[in-house]
Amino acid sequence: MDEETVALPTGRRAGDWRIHGVSVEGYRHRRSGIPCQDAHLYTVSGPPRSSVTVLAVADGAGSRPRSDEGSVLAVELAVDRFADRAAGRAGGRPRTGAEVQAALREAFHDVRTEFLRRTGQDADQFATTLTVVVLTPTWIGHVSVGDGFAVLRAGTVDGVPQFHLLPQPAAVSEYSNETVFLTSADAERRLSTACVTDPGVDGVLLSTDGLAQVALSWTDGQPRRPKESFVAAVLRTLDRPGADPEEDHRALAELLRSDRLTAVNADDKTLLRAVRR
Repeated sequence: MDEETVALPTGRRAGDWRIHGVSVEGYRHRRSGIPCQDAHLYTVSGPPRSSVTVLAVADGAGSRPRSDEGSVLAVELAVDRFADRAAGRAGGRPRTGAEVQAALREAFHDVRTEFLRRTGQDADQFATTLTVVVLTPTWIGHVSVGDGFAVLRAGTVDGVPQFHLLPQPAAVSEYSNETVFLTSADAERRLSTACVTDPGVDGVLLSTDGLAQVALSWTDGQPRRPKESFVAAVLRTLDRPGADPEEDHRALAELLRSDRLTAVNADDKTLLRAVRR
């Protein structure tokens, strides 16, 4: 199990978040009439000055017949169970890095246990990845199983915003691109978690692997850092939203379905983003 406590440059104080997400079917699925197998969801709970926000994205396994249902179930369970653990409704509210890490692992265990209970003997047919970010006034938690990813915007250098790719689960092996799913027997061992204690984080982006090639820079077949031009652009449009939220939503969906992005990856695509108001 990969765990990290991440320190980023200190900046703005904590505040409320503006949140928006979209999931679109990829070209192959549109052509074949297959529904989108990605899903996203978020929740905000608690009083304004101590609220907990949970962001979740999931990517159903293309080879599994009910993975579109699995991704929806995964994000529904995630926003509920992670909010419970972060708010301390299942024990004391986590304060230290170690307590946050423990709460994240426990929440993931809760999600996986309930997912397997609901899907029963057919659980493998619902296989899906899961990536979660928890935003609280004092810490940010990150959990990922599979190939989803999360990027934070925090601090500036010479006035230029800085972007940070949160740790991803290690590859199954040096020579394999196999993905671990929520239903995999070793999911809890392959889990990656991180705790960020920086009030300067003012932007968050979560995505499934359909956007990995356009949002991340790669070296030796591994994602190393965010592509600043792409991440900055999609967060900037949420910093300064248009007058019509529906038009903003359509514009982002059109971008994700565009020929330019489809040429890079024809898979389903999800973008869930949050910026401080």
